Amino acid sequence: MKAIVLSETGGPDKLLVQDVVTPIPGPGQVRVHLQAAALNRRDFWICKGLYPNIELPSVLGADGAGTIESVGAGVDNKLIGNEVIIFPAYNWGDDARFSGEDYRILGMPAQGTFAEYICVPRENVNPKPAHLDWEQTASISLAGLTAWRAIVTKAGLKQGQKVLITGIGGGVATMCLLLALGFGAEVYVSSSSDEKIERAKALGAKAGVNYTHEDWHVELRALCGGVDVVIDGNVGPAFQPCLKSLNPAGRYIIYGATQGNPPQGMNIAQLFFRQIRVEGTTMGTSEEFAAMLQFVSDKKIEPVIDKVFDFEDAVAAHEYIGAGTQMGKIVLRHV
Repeated sequence: MKAIVLSETGGPDKLLVQDVVTPIPGPGQVRVHLQAAALNRRDFWICKGLYPNIELPSVLGADGAGTIESVGAGVDNKLIGNEVIIFPAYNWGDDARFSGEDYRILGMPAQGTFAEYICVPRENVNPKPAHLDWEQTASISLAGLTAWRAIVTKAGLKQGQKVLITGIGGGVATMCLLLALGFGAEVYVSSSSDEKIERAKALGAKAGVNYTHEDWHVELRALCGGVDVVIDGNVGPAFQPCLKSLNPAGRYIIYGATQGNPPQGMNIAQLFFRQIRVEGTTMGTSEEFAAMLQFVSDKKIEPVIDKVFDFEDAVAAHEYIGAGTQMGKIVLRHV
C-alpha cells in the first residue's frame, strides 16, 4: 500500500510517499480502507522534531475515515463494507477523569491514518455520520473529541450561557464554536486576525475581539458583560485577560498552550472570591467520542474545512498547517 512515511525529523519536506506492507488485521481488529485523513498540529510538530518521545520511521495521522475492508478473528464479518470514522487513540484507562500511562494517539508510534489502509481494534471504529462526506467525517476525529470534552465534560456548557473561544481558526477551536452553538450558547471568539473573527461571525458567533489590542478583555466585557466559560488553546499573554473576562462561577478550560506559559502568575484572590474554576483537558474517552458523534448527527453539524489536499501533496499540506493561517481543518483526500 501507499503511505506517507516520516523517517527523519527536520520539517514537512522529510515526509515521503512510499510503498509499505499492507497491514493484516489481527484478532479483534478491522482493516479500514481509508478515504480521507485530516491533519493536526501534532503531525507538524512531529515533523519538526518538537514533540516528545518521537519514534521513527512512522506513518503519522490520527484522524481518518473509510470503509471496513476485512476483519480479524473474533470480529463479525458482517461489518465488512461499513463506513466508519476512527476513534483516534488507544488505552485511555479505567478512570474517565484522566488518561492512563499506556494512553497513546494514533500516528506515532502506532501506524497512523496517512496511508491507504489501517488496522485498528473493532472498538476503535464508529459509524460514519450519514450527513457528512468523507473529508468532513475525517476532520472531526481528534478535534471533535477534544472540543466535546472541553465544552461538555469539563465546562458543562448550558443553553444561553456565554462562552469565549480563543484563537479561533484551528480545528479544535472551530469545533468548539460549532458544538457551543449546537447547545444554544452565546459564542464570542478571539483572534489576531480580523478576517477570522468575521468568518467566525458568519458561522454564528455573536462577536469577536482582536487579542493584539491592549485591554481586549475590556472590549469583550463591553460587548457581552463577561462570559461564563473560556475555552482556551493558546494561554500565554492571554491568560490574565481571559480570567478577567469570566463572570462569577466561571469556568476556564485549557486544552493547549500554543503561546506558552503565562508571563505572570495567577491572581489567586480572583479565583476564590469569584468562585472561578480552572481546568486542563485533552482528548477524551471512547464514550465521549460516541456522544460527540451522536450530537453531530442529531444537530447536523458540518465541520469547517479550510483546504483539501491530494494524498501525494502531504508536504504542502503540512507546510500549510505550519503557517497557522487556516480557518478550520486541513484534509488529505486519499482517492
